Parts: sequence; structure tokens; C-alpha cells
Amino acid sequence: MIKAGALLLAGSFFFGIFSGGKVKPDVTVDGIEVGGMPYSAAIEMIRAHHVRESLRINAPKGSFCAELAYSDNAEEVVRRARRGGTYFVNWRRDWATLEGDLLALCNENARSGENARLVFSGHGFTYIAERDAVVCDYFGLVADAVAALRAGGEEVTLRTRTEKPSVTEEMLRARTRELASFSTRYNASNTSRSHNIALAAELISGTVIAPGEEFSFNECVGARTKARGFEEAPVIFDGEFVQGVGGGVCQASTTLFGAALRAGLDVVESHPHSLSVGYVPPSQDAMVSSASDLKLKNPYPYPVYLAGRAEGGAVTFTVYGMPDGKRYRVESRVLCTLDPPEEKIVEGEEDKILRAEKQGISSESFRLVYENGALVGREPLRRDTYACVQGVREVKKALF
Repeated sequence: MIKAGALLLAGSFFFGIFSGGKVKPDVTVDGIEVGGMPYSAAIEMIRAHHVRESLRINAPKGSFCAELAYSDNAEEVVRRARRGGTYFVNWRRDWATLEGDLLALCNENARSGENARLVFSGHGFTYIAERDAVVCDYFGLVADAVAALRAGGEEVTLRTRTEKPSVTEEMLRARTRELASFSTRYNASNTSRSHNIALAAELISGTVIAPGEEFSFNECVGARTKARGFEEAPVIFDGEFVQGVGGGVCQASTTLFGAALRAGLDVVESHPHSLSVGYVPPSQDAMVSSASDLKLKNPYPYPVYLAGRAEGGAVTFTVYGMPDGKRYRVESRVLCTLDPPEEKIVEGEEDKILRAEKQGISSESFRLVYENGALVGREPLRRDTYACVQGVREVKKALF
């Protein structure tokens, strides 16, 4: 039986050989005399004298010097060396360390790209330019580095290339060109009506209609109420001009209708007034109310943008988008006129016209489509009948 004390003594002996021992005399490792040196000192000297390869890598953001890491069997060599022996260490390059350094260098020099962007509001377009991506050839760099080290080369260059993003500012500008603009005039001295027209234009301006999306005038402008800032002004109701909150808004919808037709937008819903209006030809108006809407659809593969303004007695809507190479024009034709009934006479305090008579009209409208200057289409829009208005005259009551 081996006693515990003997085990402890044996353990100390072997620990002394492999941890605190010395190299046998007259031993040479990699041309370095290490005989009689402590193991740890001998290993440190051998590794310190080993020539480590380095490689300079030129990159856009500056040069980088990469040193290869090595693994070796120096410890095994010195511990197993015999007196008077000559030995050589097996040095092995640690490519994984180099590859990690090269990957870090690529990441530092690479840059992600950004698409151009635009911001559209009632004030117009703001374009934010794209940023090119910088792509590094990582695998090419690794191959070049390995080849250079094997051939005794001292430097390589990181190859990069720029890549354009999928959306550029130039593309966005091409997609936001003016498709059509249309204006109508109004009496600026009627301040309430002018205010309502301007408010409706302001609420619409800045609207973006996505491809295939429908636009609703009523949803965009909202209810015409005093709480929402609309004022009382004349409106057409049941063939009569009466005071109503939001009077004048129909001129805004009609003007937008005119711009949309000339921009090539699809008309999903539109309605005539009961009476003809003076600011557009017949069958080119677009009456809106709580029960009647103006709805448009974007037929293009890119968004369309609506801008509106009302000032100086004119309301204007402009539609922007990607032109389709066509030009659109709108025309109306009066089919017949309807004479009003004979003027109604009522007695009163003075002679004056209480209501002017107005002819009724039967009309139709078309959208004409031109391509390369030639007429290629004639689309029927609407056929309408506008009521006539009986005139009413007050005559001064005779005194007897």
C-alpha cells in the first residue's frame, strides 16, 4: 500500500519537473541557446524571437496593420528536449484571428444606403437626397491577404464599390411633376363664401392618394359646421339660393374636379347642382353635400399629390404625379335650353327684382384624351339637366 505521504512527495516531484524545472543543458531551439534555462523563460525567449508576419491593409478610412496570431508547440519542445539536442518549434498561423480583423475593417469601411425621401404638405415638396451604399469585398480581401502572406507581400488594398439605392431624388422628382392645374374665379368681396372656399382648399392641400386608392371630398374636408370654422353663405338648395353653413364649398369641389379630370384621375362619384353655376361650363360642376360626395381614384402606379390654394378671388387645385405621356381636356355641350315660366309679379313697397329668372339647361360633358398630339379617346363623363328658375318681380303697390 502507498501511503498518503508518498503520494504527496511524488506529486511534488512531478510538479517540479513540469512546472518549475529547467531545460536540459546544451539545448538549441529555433537556433536559440536555451539549455539550463527555466522552462517558462525558455518558452518566452523562443516566442519573443519568432518573426511574426504582419500585413498592411489600405482602406478608404485609412491603413490598418494586421498581425497574424500563432499557435505553437514550444512548451512541449522545451520540456521534452534532451541534452545537446537541436529542435525546432512548429508554428501555425491562426487565420481565424486575421479573418476577424479583416471583417472588422470591412464593417468599419462599409456603409448602408438610404433611399431618397420626400415630404409633401400644403406648402409643397421637400426632397431628402439618397445616400449611396458602400460595399466591401470581404472575401476578396481575405483571398488577397492569404496570397500576399504566402508570397511574402507586405500590403493589400480593400476593394469597395458604391451601390445606388432603389429610390433616388431624381426618381422622386420625376414622380412628382405637375399633371394638371385648374382654377375658377369667385367674388372676393363675399367674405364668408371666400372664407369657406379657402378653408376647403386648405384642408385638401397636402393630400396624398396612393396607387389604386380612392379620395373622398367629404372625408377629407369633413362636416361643414360652424364648430369646424365654416361660415354661413349662399348655397343652392332645392332649386333655390338660400343661406347655409359652408356655402361656397361646392366651388372648391368643382375646381378640384376640373383639375382631377385634366390630370387623368378616375372619377368614381360626382353630382351636378340642381341649378347651373357660372364658374364652370355645364356638366363640369361637382356638387357636394352631406348626402353627395366627390370621389376620385388614382389609376397610376405611383402616388398623386393634391395642392390647393384660394387667394385674390381665385381658387386653384394642382395635381402632381408621374405623367403617363397623355394629355387630357374637358369639353361640354349644351343639348337644349329650357325657358323659365313667366315672371311672377308681387306687390310691395318698391319696384325691384326679387329673384332673377334663369334658363334651364340639358348638357353633357366629355374628357378628351391626347397622345403624341393626336386625339385617342373621348370619354363620356355626365349628362345633366339643370332646372330653370322663375323670376320674381316686386312692383310698388298702387295707392288709391
